[in-house]
Amino acid sequence: MRKPAMNFAQIWNMSFGFLGIQIGFDLQNGNVSRIFQTLGADVNSLAILWIAAPMTGLLVQPIIGHFSDKTWGPLGRRRPYFLVGALLASLALFIMPNSPSLWMAAGMLWIMDASLNITMEPFRAFVGDNLPNRQRTMGYAMQSFFIGLGAVIAGVLPIFFTKIVGLSNTAPPGEIPITVQLAFYVGGAALLAAVFWTVVTSKEYSPDDLARFAAARRKALGLDGDAPVTKQRAAGAFFSGGLIWLVVGLAFGAFVHFARAEPRPEFLSFLGTLDIAKDLYVLAGLIAVFGIIQLIAGVMRQGGSKENGYLEVVNDLFDMPTTMRQLAVVQFFAWFAMFAMWIYGTPAVAEYHYAATDPTTVEYQDAADWWALLGSIRNGMAAAAALGFIWLATKMDRRRLHAMNLLIGAVGFVSMMLIRDGSMLWVSMIGVGIAWASIVSLPYAILAGSVPPAKMGVYMGIFNIFIVVPQLVAATLLGFLLTTFFDGKPIWALMISAGSFTLAAIATLFVKDVIDDVADAEPAPEHRPQGAAP
Repeated sequence: MRKPAMNFAQIWNMSFGFLGIQIGFDLQNGNVSRIFQTLGADVNSLAILWIAAPMTGLLVQPIIGHFSDKTWGPLGRRRPYFLVGALLASLALFIMPNSPSLWMAAGMLWIMDASLNITMEPFRAFVGDNLPNRQRTMGYAMQSFFIGLGAVIAGVLPIFFTKIVGLSNTAPPGEIPITVQLAFYVGGAALLAAVFWTVVTSKEYSPDDLARFAAARRKALGLDGDAPVTKQRAAGAFFSGGLIWLVVGLAFGAFVHFARAEPRPEFLSFLGTLDIAKDLYVLAGLIAVFGIIQLIAGVMRQGGSKENGYLEVVNDLFDMPTTMRQLAVVQFFAWFAMFAMWIYGTPAVAEYHYAATDPTTVEYQDAADWWALLGSIRNGMAAAAALGFIWLATKMDRRRLHAMNLLIGAVGFVSMMLIRDGSMLWVSMIGVGIAWASIVSLPYAILAGSVPPAKMGVYMGIFNIFIVVPQLVAATLLGFLLTTFFDGKPIWALMISAGSFTLAAIATLFVKDVIDDVADAEPAPEHRPQGAAP
């Protein structure tokens, strides 16, 4: 009994919901900085305002992954989470552009991102559940195609309402332009419709079927016995690791406090006139919280608590497969680069290429619209590249393919400083688009073959930590780096992205890719996806 291949239409349908998810994400990524600045945010405070988005992903995805692994009901295993997340995210998309104040907009970003993460995380596990290993590159590339297509639609919407419909692209100070509002309304409706399509047209394997598939795969690979039991991290290891992280976080927080004091203590005189941003308090807090998380797990383990969701997720974090650990480094640098672009792309292009820094001016809003359209070009390229990866992955090593794509992206970022004519920035977006398509497909295809099927959801959620952590580091560190070393010029954030992509490419070459072709046999029809038929 081996997991069967799925046809093109089945893979299309089960990935289609990602079209709506990405419309939501890209409306967020392309317009939230614009909304924040319109409501009065300074460019140097954008990074810290964005911190809500990765924080929600850090908390939500492992939790949703854990619960979806253990769910089985009338709608199946992953699909209930698709629906709930889509409903909440659509509601947030309708409310966000009507925020009357900066802090309400920041709060709505938190709600929107949490809801999108509730929907997105099970989609990643959905592909790993339903496809045999040899088809997972195709499955995640199909998701990448819809990610690119959805982002194109999201990027075009504001310009469509401005240039085609003829609506005003400006508004009185403190108000969001009507073009942005309508884009969010259309995006909310599209998100709900696309996810509903996947729920209606796709089915799922039951947990028992997945267990039998896993046993058959192990047997075909010549692995004796049952799957390895999860290693239980000892209470002492949790205590020692947690204490170290807590002390480091508190020490770093104390350093930030004294470095910002007036006057600065003598023992920190070596810092000279260096300005230590208050954003670094957040980074110190995150380090300390990671220590506290381990200490709580240690108390539970020592107290003889039965295995619970919290302890299981934290334990799985420390019991990751080798391939996943290696991919974590790749993801850190790749997503640091992308988050830097999302935060600073609009102000960078407006200032560097259009000499516009005031968000209330027509020039700035036109630059913001052009950046949104460039996002469509970038993501259109990503959609096309994703289809190409399906073929290229059969011709070359997936690691080398991913490393090559990341280097192409690094060149794209560098070219944004070399090109002074803003109308030519579409050339840069070709390289960044290829890298983006690779980031959202190939690491997941490599990962899915290395994790236990029964923990596909929780490991996909944990894997998101290594997307979120670089985003949090970017949100707390980029403002400091730009103001301290680059005179606050946002274009340099994109040069930092280029360097980060290069480091990710190097790390990719050290990843162990687990590939097997043992799932070629077709099983009897009764072992095809059953789930809870819609």
